[in-house]
Amino acid sequence: MAEENQAGEAAAQPTAPQMKVLGQFIRDMSFENFLVQKGVTGDVNPDVKVQVALDAKKRPAENQYEVFTKFTVTSNNKGDDTPLFLLELDYGGIFYVANIPEEQLHPYLLIECPRMLFPFARRIVSDVTRDGGFPPLNMDSVDFVALYRQEIARRAQQQAEGEQVN
Repeated sequence: MAEENQAGEAAAQPTAPQMKVLGQFIRDMSFENFLVQKGVTGDVNPDVKVQVALDAKKRPAENQYEVFTKFTVTSNNKGDDTPLFLLELDYGGIFYVANIPEEQLHPYLLIECPRMLFPFARRIVSDVTRDGGFPPLNMDSVDFVALYRQEIARRAQQQAEGEQVN
């Protein structure tokens, strides 16, 4: 009788969310060192800006998704606004995600999955800027929740503006 109760309780409990990183890779990357191209010498005072874009899509295999984080890192000289470098990194991961309710899947893919990829992308940015002749750039942590909320708000505003035009 106790075994029947335990089996019934286990069936009544929701299954825990599962996520596994199946692979991660650089989809695209470019680095341009404008100082070398223009032959600029002397002291520079870099002003670095980082932009992040996210994307996710379902793969043909069950419960598998591709998630991409695109980092655009620009650096200008603070004194005269001369461009110093441009780094574009499109870093992706393939994830197995199961037991996530459908209404929570989109935010999960665009918050939790990029959070898992970020340390690896940060390392690549640091290595590439160092190898490109600049001090290694250690990007600050990204608040993927705030980034997701901004994107949802932007899409809602864009949709509202589209409805007003029609």
